[in-house]
Amino acid sequence: MRWIHAAGRGLLVLVVILTGYAASGARADEGPAGGRGPLTLATAGDLTGYLGSVLEGWNRTHPDEKVTLVELPDSADETHAQMTTDLRGGERGRFDILNIDVSWTSEFAAHGWIRPLARDRFPLDTFLPPVVDTATYDGQLYAVPYVTNAGLLLYRKDILAKEGLDPPRTWAELERAAKTVAPEYGLDGYAGQFLPYEGLTVNAAEAVYSAGGSILGDEGERVTVNSMAARDGIDFLARGVREGWIPKQALTYKEEESKQAFQDGRLLFLRNWPYAYVGASAKGSPVAGKIGAVPLPGPDGPGTSVLGGSNLAVSAHTEHPDSAARLLAYLTSERVQRQVLTRGALPPVRADLYEDPELIREFPYLPTLRESVLTAAPRPKSPRYDQVSLVVQAVVRDAMTGRETPEAAVRRLARELDAIAR
Repeated sequence: MRWIHAAGRGLLVLVVILTGYAASGARADEGPAGGRGPLTLATAGDLTGYLGSVLEGWNRTHPDEKVTLVELPDSADETHAQMTTDLRGGERGRFDILNIDVSWTSEFAAHGWIRPLARDRFPLDTFLPPVVDTATYDGQLYAVPYVTNAGLLLYRKDILAKEGLDPPRTWAELERAAKTVAPEYGLDGYAGQFLPYEGLTVNAAEAVYSAGGSILGDEGERVTVNSMAARDGIDFLARGVREGWIPKQALTYKEEESKQAFQDGRLLFLRNWPYAYVGASAKGSPVAGKIGAVPLPGPDGPGTSVLGGSNLAVSAHTEHPDSAARLLAYLTSERVQRQVLTRGALPPVRADLYEDPELIREFPYLPTLRESVLTAAPRPKSPRYDQVSLVVQAVVRDAMTGRETPEAAVRRLARELDAIAR
């Protein structure tokens, strides 16, 4: 699991390891002996190396609550497995604060692995509103948003300018340019993250949401995917492969492979996280200065992105809950959130940073990203999210490879998700 983006490699996982544990079910600010003590923070894939300096700032001012940095595996699946194994272990678990993928909050909360949090300890009213929803379960705050993310449509602005075209706002506009303009310049039309892994779940959910559909409701207890909108969303992806404006090679793409294809000048359009814009704009990139970013298109106008990012949650077993809550507040302070962006190249959760003129000059995609986050939706909430995601990946993969029609895929999704929800 990577800190640099929210789905797949896009996420840093923080884990604060404390000594001693309190009974589960307590609030994060309750605990013995004032609930304070030294912490150990484990991270997977801090690619930019900014986190050490952030923690040095905490350690200088909190000598009795010092944080030691430790790394976990890069893989999201391995990190999830280590966390859940530890949290199921009971009294002597290692993990105290976990920076979890936003899609894991419901699962961890439903199992009683993480503590409810007191809303008044955190600056939630300064955050972009949609990100707070990713940290709640059953109406209760169970985590604090730390990093957010939303998918963007990256495009070759130099080529569209030559053709006198605006960036696409609808699927029809994207398809038309991907079919007709891209081949004239020796490019493939459109790609996302279509290998069967979490990235495919994200791309599929975005297509369904953009068409006006949904996948689950009522915290995962109700299956809502059996709809014309869901069929239209899956058909958009399947049609692209069938008609060739989504290259078959894209069925092997995760975030990094798709970013590289766009950065190498092989794609006209790419759905990816903002980090791909940063990489493609960097000095030495073949497409530096030639790209733009807009919100994802939908059937009749701008579509809906899935919210990415990570949330900080407190283990149900911690003995130092007050230190844990204080660290969460520190990591979501304005000063640290600014460093999340400027040093880590990660989208912060605080709304005011997206309107800062100095930051916009350095990160020109910020206004577009803000727009995308404000209209984004979380992945399907479910206590069994890992199973939900695997089903979505398998079914949508079969639709995109032509093994199943979009109509049959939606019916199958409904059946298999219903079996999980029971």
